[in-house]
Amino acid sequence: MGMTLTEKILARKTGRAKVSPGDLVTVGVDTVVLVDTMFAPGRWRKIKRLDHPERVIVVLDHRAPSPDKQGAASHQTAREFVREFGIERFHDIGYDQGISHQLVADHAYALPGSLLVCSDSHTGSAGVFNCLARGVGVPDVVYAATIGETWFIVGETIRYELAGKLLRGVTMKDAFLQIAGHYGDHTNTNIEYGGPALAHLSIPARKTLTTMSTELSADFSIFDADDVMVEWLRARTSVPFECFAADPDAKYKELRSVDLGTLQPLVAFPDSVIENSQPVAAAAGTRIDQAFVGSCANGTLEDLALAAEVVRGRRVDARVRFIVTPASQAVYRAASEQGIITTLVNAGAVVTAATCGACGGTHMGILGANETCITASTRNFKGRMGESSAKIYMGSPATVAASAIRGVITDPREFLN
Repeated sequence: MGMTLTEKILARKTGRAKVSPGDLVTVGVDTVVLVDTMFAPGRWRKIKRLDHPERVIVVLDHRAPSPDKQGAASHQTAREFVREFGIERFHDIGYDQGISHQLVADHAYALPGSLLVCSDSHTGSAGVFNCLARGVGVPDVVYAATIGETWFIVGETIRYELAGKLLRGVTMKDAFLQIAGHYGDHTNTNIEYGGPALAHLSIPARKTLTTMSTELSADFSIFDADDVMVEWLRARTSVPFECFAADPDAKYKELRSVDLGTLQPLVAFPDSVIENSQPVAAAAGTRIDQAFVGSCANGTLEDLALAAEVVRGRRVDARVRFIVTPASQAVYRAASEQGIITTLVNAGAVVTAATCGACGGTHMGILGANETCITASTRNFKGRMGESSAKIYMGSPATVAASAIRGVITDPREFLN
């Protein structure tokens, strides 16, 4: 019996001919991403050595620009660390600022067959590039940075065959909500994505799915390699790489099909995405106080362009705060050059610097008591974006933008036909 895509890469990283579910493997790490929360006062323990400084990336993203004294202290510590170890791949506040997972895509830091770790839970985003990427605990990240290794227990794999083509007003965020709502939790399981629909899916669209797979509690989520992915990477790096594919006789825990052409806009109701998604009509008319488009899942240029298309020539409801946060300054610049930022601002949106921001409830849009928000970000659990009494619905950037215009949760298709 052959190996799945995840098993194949883990086998290569361990030097074994084969690995199987249940195996405990120690693997070399190719890339370690350190984010600003790693350097928080009270958490930081000074590292004495790095295995390979050139494999380390440092990003200030969660609390950037710093919203308070604690954040400022974390950034100072990170800058001292970068100077001490000569880290070249450092993303400070400024020109190349952004959320770590978007920067990985912008700069082709994740390559096929490689292994990338970071303390942020949505690190699996990089699986869009046919690599293994996973969020791990702070001690594991420190060990990987200093020793160059980490360990995993090999899980079983569920493969999703994606077919069809998304209809107007439907996005890969809706595809995720369909999977989360119908299939639920994927704990201790890897997810493999492939199928004929890849021919119609951009890298940003696919990245939404790998990023959001963290919310399914998946270990690794990874896409098949194809020409679209190769072209994206070749345009951003000259480093050689080898693409990987599952064996034809790979053994899966389950094979599932998702026909993208049959999907409709969905929303996850407050407090969970697992088995909690319904058609947008089920929430339509719910009054909102805030609408948010951003995060590592939905702060791409495509996401901002879609939101702008919905609001073009219209005005955000006076009772709604519509906050838009690009996932990187490169996304921000491109959106500005294409007139997307102007369209959003003219409609009444507030466009912030590239940061995690409102998604994590640290700044740039914290929710107050009993407020209601619809978000195109990564999580909607209680207290995620501010007060625990706030209600957070999750939808696509199109659904969020349409809701901002109406002041109530709204099906975006009426603005896009």
